[in-house]
Amino acid sequence: MAASVKFSSKIDAKILRGLRAHAEREGRTLSAVLTAAAEQYLRRAAIRPAFRTAAREVLDEHAELLERLAR
Repeated sequence: MAASVKFSSKIDAKILRGLRAHAEREGRTLSAVLTAAAEQYLRRAAIRPAFRTAAREVLDEHAELLERLAR
């Protein structure tokens, strides 16, 4: 695991309560839960551009067919 870095931020109180409750139920630290959530967010964000590109290619390739189906 990479070195941990302490930082400060603000978050909605209700969300923080939910995160703390989740961490406790799972027997994990809040830091571990936040790290996992951030990792998942970054993975999903990286997929979006690739998905958009693929979707655009499919739409371009089948534009005529899609236009006919839309009538």
